Amino acid sequence: MAGKALSVMKDVFKAGLCVSDLVATASEGERLGSVVVPGGKTGLATVCSVVINGVLLKAGVPTEFRFGGVLELRNSKPRRFVAVVDYSGTSLDPSEQFIRAGMTSVSDASRTGNGKIVGVFRTIPAPAREIVEEKIALLKEVGIGGVYALGNTSEPLCQIPVALNRVGVVQLGGLNPVAAAVEAGIEIENIAESGLIDFQQLQPVWQL
Repeated sequence: MAGKALSVMKDVFKAGLCVSDLVATASEGERLGSVVVPGGKTGLATVCSVVINGVLLKAGVPTEFRFGGVLELRNSKPRRFVAVVDYSGTSLDPSEQFIRAGMTSVSDASRTGNGKIVGVFRTIPAPAREIVEEKIALLKEVGIGGVYALGNTSEPLCQIPVALNRVGVVQLGGLNPVAAAVEAGIEIENIAESGLIDFQQLQPVWQL
């Protein structure tokens, strides 16, 4: 079953609908972040979109967390959010809720460019755009992407209004590969934002 799950997930990684193709794995009884892998299970950790916000914060760029949502793709481009959960209104990760509810079609999106994936919407101060672009480029050099769209100052992005002197940012959800496995009928327990892992523990998913 783990092999089937990995095969499905690799299509999503190949399509670039993930924060990074770097992952970490663990066998039963071993630890991934703050989670101990239960008996009979294999653990797989993907990179969370929050990593990007941590890098921006270190660079002095404050990020406003707006919401997590289901993002509709058309011809491999982000079109609009069709469902959202405001971070201030939930104690659970919105991506987990959407995946459990069967609201995604990540596999379709990875194969055809049309479908629904999980994503997050944040905004940054307009004067910080140049710094953000610089940090995005540096992150890509080490295998971390995840910024799917960067808007223009005070202009709507993916049909979401943006405040004056702010720039909208659409980021891919770290659980998109997992969502595809769930769509394939594979039983998976998601534990979002479950801890920190040394970067050296990560390896390209293609090596698994």
